Amino acid sequence: MKPVDKKIYLASKSPRRRELLRQIGVDFELLLLRNDGPRGADVTEDVNPGESAYEYVGRVALEKAECAWNMLQRRHLVPRPVLAADTTVTIDGAILGKPANTAEAVAMLEKLSGRTHQVMTAIAVRHNKFEAQITQVSEVRFGELTPASIQAYCATGEPYDKAGGYGIQGLASVFIEHIEGSHSGIMGLPIYETARLLRQAGLPLP
Repeated sequence: MKPVDKKIYLASKSPRRRELLRQIGVDFELLLLRNDGPRGADVTEDVNPGESAYEYVGRVALEKAECAWNMLQRRHLVPRPVLAADTTVTIDGAILGKPANTAEAVAMLEKLSGRTHQVMTAIAVRHNKFEAQITQVSEVRFGELTPASIQAYCATGEPYDKAGGYGIQGLASVFIEHIEGSHSGIMGLPIYETARLLRQAGLPLP
């Protein structure tokens, strides 16, 4: 049965994704997956051998959506579409995850300095028998970063929960010389593609 309202379950802790959903008038409840704990993460984000960044980010988003849908059923929640997403940054074929410390953040930003990299955000929606996934890819070029600007940015604490060690919506926006693609996708939820999947799942979006 298709939903009759604009409410979904969001399987993400990202405040940016919440903001973007509100921007397009989609109400949501959080259906959060475990990242750690005694039983481990609900979905491990390890890269499989030989897996490309594009394959990786799409697989993880699908696994998150599937896991959240199974959780919904176990808890006997009202069935609504489940939206999950995953974002990764890649350069020279290497995947840059979230830096664990200052040294990793500095190394990532030095690698991105003065160069173009790719930001890939995969979204996946599951609702009853409907399941679909889209990956949006954007090109981002950084200007040349000085060691002082990298250190100052890392000192703000902003890099540490973000793929690639930066967020386009924050202080790192001053680093970005040019983008080609989706601004919202770089933030973590490509609006056009998200609306497309949610419509297919039955939400009455424009």
